Amino acid sequence: GHYISVDTSYEGEKAVLSSPELYTEEWSCVRLIYQIATTSETSPDPARLNLYLRQEGESFDRLLWSAKEPSDSWLIASLDLMNSTKKYKIVLEGEMGQDKSASIAVFEIKITPGYCIECDFEENHLCGFVNRWNPNVNWFVGGGNIRNSQSILPKDHTLNSELGHYMYVDSVYVKHFQEVAQLISPKTTAPMSGCLSFYYQLKQESSIVFTIYLRDTSGFYEEIWKTDSALSADWALAEVDFNAPYPMEVIFEVAFNSAKGGYVALDDISFSPVYCSNQTGMRTPFNPAEAGCNFEEDLCNFYQDHKDGPGWSRVKVKRNVYRTGDHTTGFGYYLLANTKFTSQPEYIGRLYGPTLPGNLQFCLRFYYALYGFFKMSGTLAVYIFEENHVVQEKIWSVLDSPRGVWTQAEISFKKPMPCKVVFVSWCKSFWDCGLVALDDVSLSLGSCQAADLLLPNPGECTFEKDECVFTQKKRGRGIWHRRRGPTPTSYTGPKGDHTTGVGYYMYIEASNMVYGQRAYLVSKSLRGTSGKQCLTFFYHMYGAGTGLLSVYLKKEGDDEEIPLWRRTGEQSISWLRGLIEYESDRNYQIIFEAIRGVSIRSDTAIDDILFQAGPCLEVEEIQFSSGYPDSLNEIEY
Repeated sequence: GHYISVDTSYEGEKAVLSSPELYTEEWSCVRLIYQIATTSETSPDPARLNLYLRQEGESFDRLLWSAKEPSDSWLIASLDLMNSTKKYKIVLEGEMGQDKSASIAVFEIKITPGYCIECDFEENHLCGFVNRWNPNVNWFVGGGNIRNSQSILPKDHTLNSELGHYMYVDSVYVKHFQEVAQLISPKTTAPMSGCLSFYYQLKQESSIVFTIYLRDTSGFYEEIWKTDSALSADWALAEVDFNAPYPMEVIFEVAFNSAKGGYVALDDISFSPVYCSNQTGMRTPFNPAEAGCNFEEDLCNFYQDHKDGPGWSRVKVKRNVYRTGDHTTGFGYYLLANTKFTSQPEYIGRLYGPTLPGNLQFCLRFYYALYGFFKMSGTLAVYIFEENHVVQEKIWSVLDSPRGVWTQAEISFKKPMPCKVVFVSWCKSFWDCGLVALDDVSLSLGSCQAADLLLPNPGECTFEKDECVFTQKKRGRGIWHRRRGPTPTSYTGPKGDHTTGVGYYMYIEASNMVYGQRAYLVSKSLRGTSGKQCLTFFYHMYGAGTGLLSVYLKKEGDDEEIPLWRRTGEQSISWLRGLIEYESDRNYQIIFEAIRGVSIRSDTAIDDILFQAGPCLEVEEIQFSSGYPDSLNEIEY
């Protein structure tokens, strides 16, 4: 047969292969049979194969999968495509990197309706299911009219004939007590829940245990089904509720006790997005968004116990140059614990979150800022209260952080029982009692580490690793610098970035520039689409001499740059959110232009740029503004 491979004569370029326009309303599975081969041991910049989804109306391709592990045989990747009403293309990209001896080849790409964990075992790729090799007992393909084993079945389940195939595991070669064979499904790549069903036969002379587990990316096993009794000599249907909110593998495991155990056969694994038995009722999957809050409207599902007294209050700081505003927009609401004046003798303020279901892996993220403490450690802590508030476990507490800077914390946890997250602010004494601020609490499924390994959001740039889709337009102009921590000049520039408080942002260093000098940060060419797009970013304009920050849209083939947004002069000591709604049916670029102001106190910074398809959900009142906000230092409670 034929395969397609990347031409290696173009160094440093990417080879791109695009599918025709596709449209599938139901859930589908993309299967890719590929190989990356190399003769070099290790390469700092290895060859890589990427698979993107290019959706109608999106300016960015979404990376679905990426591989760089070399192998000496063909490998299979299975990727779930969730049902969508949009047309799309599948784009394969080969990057040769610096490895001269590498080759990237694709043998087959196939998009089939249905889920990737479904399989009838009739095709030679076995849908990406793999046997975990064991010297004595293994899963084999049976059927297809090959009479090569004494316990083979007369017929498979799919075709109900001797020509059909199934998987089986046999006890003939068992050497030790409790020998185990495992058949491992491809990993789910999209959240799914419903009913997993399959047909099996179990023939036993001495005890066999047939078990099904889910295994998450951290290697944690959860048993979801088990049998140790033989029903009849015919195919039996088994159904089990299956919930995979984050990537999981399904493992079919057979354990034998002796060589005279017997065999287990398996066929026709299928999945339906409805739970198996309606007796349990349709369990609504837990929505993690309900356990988060940005405190703009209210406390969401958080609450305080009236016995504790009001330790936490919702406050808003108008834009000013002395006191930091909230993290969400820079001029919205956040929570402030001022426990010096609570009725509690110990100066404690507790904030309780909603009840979370047990046995799920969670990642909790939030932002905090501390003011006015001599000793910071322990002034803010996070506890898990199990139901009835009997068991309390401290899972995080602040050690040290930059003062008055919104800093991100992230914590992974998993508890067997339903539980609550509780934020506790604490002063050791009346004399060392500062303020604790909290904002933008979010909860996601899966561990934080797994979330960090996840594929990046295509239209997002946090400047943590590099400048993403942006490049400098230099030619005798000022330069945007990537930096972490405060800028060198006092009374201007941010103290830390907006993403985590300790990460990177882009800024202009006014002391290296002259009055009126410009610095440009230009995006690469982005795909034009019909319909509105929304651009969100954060900007920092603090310093008495601050100049201008502008955002322009430049369409392909046009010379003019269309101004979309502008701010002039000092705005706030906080990171402020900018929102821009724009349209472009042609390919286009977005340009950030900063102009240095009258003095060196003119360090302008940007961070956390996000492009989204569709209109902005909120609208900014002013697109072009100059001068100083009038009410400089009012605090609203």
